[in-house]
Amino acid sequence: MKPFFYICIGLLLVSCTSNTIYKKPENLIPKDSMIALLTDMYIASSAKNQKNKFLEREKNYMILVYEKYKIDTTRFDISNTYYTSQVDEYTEILKKVKSNIDSLNDLYREKLKFKEDIEGTKEINNDSILNKKHLLKKPEELIERDYKELEKVN
Repeated sequence: MKPFFYICIGLLLVSCTSNTIYKKPENLIPKDSMIALLTDMYIASSAKNQKNKFLEREKNYMILVYEKYKIDTTRFDISNTYYTSQVDEYTEILKKVKSNIDSLNDLYREKLKFKEDIEGTKEINNDSILNKKHLLKKPEELIERDYKELEKVN
């Protein structure tokens, strides 16, 4: 009876291992696009419970994300299934998505704090405005500003 029991457990363990390897699909979303797509998808799904400017909730913003990246749900599902089968690669993707969301969160918190500082304080320190005013500029303007400051120093 014991050998039969051990054989059954051994067969059960062997049969339960998953060696599913998916082929790379033809229309696979590239890794960098997948990172940006997942970042926007997580933001859209978290915005579902927030009121929009029309004071409405329960809007489906995922449709807008799919339109932005010009993909459909089928292509996303196929790509997501492939990447989830590649555990190490998907873990790396999710770490980058988390990093993107954290950096966006920090940026918006800093902008909000700067806006509150300007609106809430009558006497504003000019140095603090000059140091934080870059938050309202576009990246091209920041590069140009930094280049001019380097020229002044040299």
